[in-house]
Amino acid sequence: MITLRTYVFLDSLQPQLATFIGSTAKGFPPVPGNASLFVEIAPGLAINRILDVALKATKVQPAVQIVERAYGLLEIHEQDKGEVMSAGKAILDYLEVKESDRIKPHLASNEIIRSVEPYQCQLINRNRSGSMILPGESLFILETEPAGYVIYAANEAEKAANIKLIEVRPFGALGRLYLSGPESEIDSAAEAAIKAMNSLEGVPFKGGKKE
Repeated sequence: MITLRTYVFLDSLQPQLATFIGSTAKGFPPVPGNASLFVEIAPGLAINRILDVALKATKVQPAVQIVERAYGLLEIHEQDKGEVMSAGKAILDYLEVKESDRIKPHLASNEIIRSVEPYQCQLINRNRSGSMILPGESLFILETEPAGYVIYAANEAEKAANIKLIEVRPFGALGRLYLSGPESEIDSAAEAAIKAMNSLEGVPFKGGKKE
C-alpha cells in the first residue's frame, strides 16, 4: 500500500527557491514563476511509477526524483499551472486517493538565533548549498514532518520577506530549512513559514504514521 505523505502545489516558485532547486537537483531546472508540485510517498521505490504517470499524462518537467528506503520524493514543474495541476490529478487518480488524504504537516521544531556569531556562520556556510549567512544576521531554522512540506514553507517565507535562502532539504525523516537576514525580515519570514504549514489540511499523524 502506498501512503501519500506530502502533496503540495506551489503556484509560483520564488526566485531564490527556483534557483536553489535548479542548482542542486539532478533533473530539469525550473525557473522563477514556474508552477511546481512536490509529492512524497512511502515506500520510496514507488516514486518511479508515480513520476512515470505524471510525465505520460502531461507536459511537465521533473527536477527531483529521490528514492530512499522508506520515502520517495518528486518535483515536477511547468510554466502552465494547468499542466502541473493535471499531473497532480493523474498522480492522485493512480494512487486512488484525494488531496485531503495526504498527511497533515507537523512542525517538528522552529527557532530563531539572533545575531549569529562569526564562527557559527563559518560552520553553517561549509554545509550549505544556497546563499551564505554573514555574522550579525539572524537565522531561522524550521523542521517539518513529513519532509516535503518544508519546500512550501520556504516559498511562502520568500514571498513574505527579504531574506536569504541558506539551505532547504525536503527529503528524509525531517525536512529542514535555514533562512538568514535582518532580524525584522527573519521574524516576518518565520511567521509566514509557520502560517503556511498550519494552513495545510490533511490526515493527522503521530510519529510518522497516520492516526
